[in-house]
Amino acid sequence: MATRKHDDDLFADSTMTFGEHLEELRTCLFKSLIALVAFSLVGLLMGGYVVEFIQAPLVKALSTYYETQAGEASPDGPAGLSEFVKKNHLLPQKVFVDPDEVICQLRQLDPERFGNLPVANRPDSKSANTPTLPAADVEDAKPKNIKDMIPLLLWHPTADDSRIRAKSLNPHEAFVIYVKASLLVGVLLASPYIFYQIWSFVAAGLYPHEQRYVRVFLPFSLGLFLAGAATAFFFVFEPVLNFLLAFNRSLGIDIEPRITEWLSFVLVLPLGFGISFQLPLVMLFLERIGVFDVQSYLSKWRVAILVIFVLAMFLTPADPYSMLLMAVPLIILYFLGIGLCKYMPCRRSPFDE
Repeated sequence: MATRKHDDDLFADSTMTFGEHLEELRTCLFKSLIALVAFSLVGLLMGGYVVEFIQAPLVKALSTYYETQAGEASPDGPAGLSEFVKKNHLLPQKVFVDPDEVICQLRQLDPERFGNLPVANRPDSKSANTPTLPAADVEDAKPKNIKDMIPLLLWHPTADDSRIRAKSLNPHEAFVIYVKASLLVGVLLASPYIFYQIWSFVAAGLYPHEQRYVRVFLPFSLGLFLAGAATAFFFVFEPVLNFLLAFNRSLGIDIEPRITEWLSFVLVLPLGFGISFQLPLVMLFLERIGVFDVQSYLSKWRVAILVIFVLAMFLTPADPYSMLLMAVPLIILYFLGIGLCKYMPCRRSPFDE
């Protein structure tokens, strides 16, 4: 039986050329694209629900913004009104009325009930009980400025206020948003298969004793991605929006959000969180294949924190609040990754020597 020379590569049969790697990448991308298209077609059936769901954080933040603004604008009022407004989530609309015009309108609508109301400044020709003014005084009866009118607050539910809903600026924008929402559903549903293809491509470039890590890391990678996306949607959106809207309020700037810009925000932030949450798994993988060790991670923790803040700056919108909300969990995940490298059992390869 032929024997292998001492300096032969034990894994020569498992090596791939650059062209073979490109072919493997093309195959994985094509399969991922097919899965994405298939699940996006499923997403078309629920696009409307998704659009409503992704607007929930924005609607809640805008409701808080305008309710707070209304409370600051009118802190005084009848006893118990403030508690009633907060409890029922009401917003005011300030209007100015001319009292004489109101009386005239009431007398026209129901002369039997309001025919005896005195009119101080304005005649009502349609009512027999209405005192008339000389023609020369008619112009004098009209209010000269807004001070002659009475300000009133008309309250309506916050949910009925048009300002808390995202706007579209052209007729086809709603259709584009519906398609994007369907694609979002497709990405979520196809993500397990897409992650499988990504790790399959990574495994194709590894030695046989290293490929077993791919089978172990795949479910953890998917779980971390979904955990990062969920963290962004359920725990980051609301405080970030409240911070940004409060900053607008401090500058006296009202906001009128567009649905297209909001959807882009919804897509970018969870995607950035999902990718960044792969950090401990990547650290463990690099440690297992011998690129780094635990001592390297520990000795470079200051550099790692700096890199985390730089990455958080690029993966989040241009505000310090969202950057901190990403950087702090990543720092925790970095030290969690060190713990995994140190305490997770490692099977030694028979070819280590």
